[in-house]
Amino acid sequence: MLPGLLNMNAAKISAEKGKKYAVYFSVGVCIIIALQAYIAVNISKFLFKNPHIIDYLMELALVIFALLAAYFFWHAKKKQGKEKKVKYVSVSRRNSFFKGMFLGVLNLLTLPFYCGLNATWKVSGWITYNWQDTLTFVVSAATGTFSILYIYIFYFHKLEVKSSKFSKYSDYILGVLMLLLMVLTIFRLYS
Repeated sequence: MLPGLLNMNAAKISAEKGKKYAVYFSVGVCIIIALQAYIAVNISKFLFKNPHIIDYLMELALVIFALLAAYFFWHAKKKQGKEKKVKYVSVSRRNSFFKGMFLGVLNLLTLPFYCGLNATWKVSGWITYNWQDTLTFVVSAATGTFSILYIYIFYFHKLEVKSSKFSKYSDYILGVLMLLLMVLTIFRLYS
């Protein structure tokens, strides 16, 4: 999974709205991660039977990474000149939960990651595509994601003083991450 966007959002919610709302956000994310992990297992089964499709998907991923990198750098530059005003907003638990689900749905990078992981494990002989392996994988993906998000929430809640600096550079970090993924995809496609 590529959790950078979700981790940073969990940390940001923790720093701005509190730890409780960040946990609700994380639960929403984990429900979507479980669904995506299940879908990824089924996609992996399909790709295992049709390996020629993988090259087309990598070319599509290259375009997506380039667009995401451009967006994050543009958003960071746009945000750079503005001074952030502190606003106190009444936020419900339900809003945080559904925001987590929404961002979980937008984070489609988990699908190729889980597909690749399943394919690797299938080739290694660690899994077969039976319901026990699928259930174990889905539950592990969801609980692992929640654990990582909770660590981010806890860590950034302790460093609440530095949250403005974190918010200032988070888009640059995500932009660099997308560029790195783009370079790795180019290397993998053309080597």
